[in-house]
Amino acid sequence: MRLIDVTTRPFCFPNLGGVKLDPGFNIGGGYASGPSQIGGKGQSTAKYHVHYYIYPLLYWLEILTDFICFEQSSFDVAYITEIDPLWQDDELTTILNPEAAIFANPLAQAACAADCVAATAKLPLDELFWCSGCQGPMYPMNGNVGANIGMKQSGRLAAERMVYKMHRTGLAYGTMGSKGLCSKYLMPVLKKSQYRLQQVNPTPMVSGRESCSPIGATTILPKSGQVYPVKGEDMGFLLWRKRNCCVF
Repeated sequence: MRLIDVTTRPFCFPNLGGVKLDPGFNIGGGYASGPSQIGGKGQSTAKYHVHYYIYPLLYWLEILTDFICFEQSSFDVAYITEIDPLWQDDELTTILNPEAAIFANPLAQAACAADCVAATAKLPLDELFWCSGCQGPMYPMNGNVGANIGMKQSGRLAAERMVYKMHRTGLAYGTMGSKGLCSKYLMPVLKKSQYRLQQVNPTPMVSGRESCSPIGATTILPKSGQVYPVKGEDMGFLLWRKRNCCVF
């Protein structure tokens, strides 16, 4: 299990009770803008900072009998994007995802509609790895969202891109399928069906299938009242990971 912060305020940690650090320098804040007209063009974009935590809750609780398969680690803030130049700039991000140029066309993006339907109905289509279903494209792997429909949608997209980024950089591993029975393995191209996300901040979602949905699932049904102005614009997600494990 992992925790993910999604915030427009640099060095703000919603999953740590809203703690805000002061590093002594300003790197610029994020934003989530609604529809507007700037220079004759419609603007509806967003930019987020994301924090990724190690959070082995099930191992701590030991509530399942096969706890030997659980990750035996301690709580840790594993990654913060404020100090990552690749998270701030789309051009620098191409170092991590040069293949993004192949999928930057209407045909590839139209295919994401099928991923949206599949993720909402059951599980996302791992073959469409460049899609984040109903949220938008996985590329670029940063917090710059070109189509902000709402903070729930764009914030979740930033969290899902962060998961992909962790896999691409070798900081997260594959744990599902026959390859994962004995050990974790590198997964530079994310299998989206390995994960589900559950919102825990600012409003925890604890009931219904939509409360813990796959990557790319729609946010239309559960989004009402989940984020709100001023105090409720920074989000926290609990990331559930599927693991196939052979103990003996």
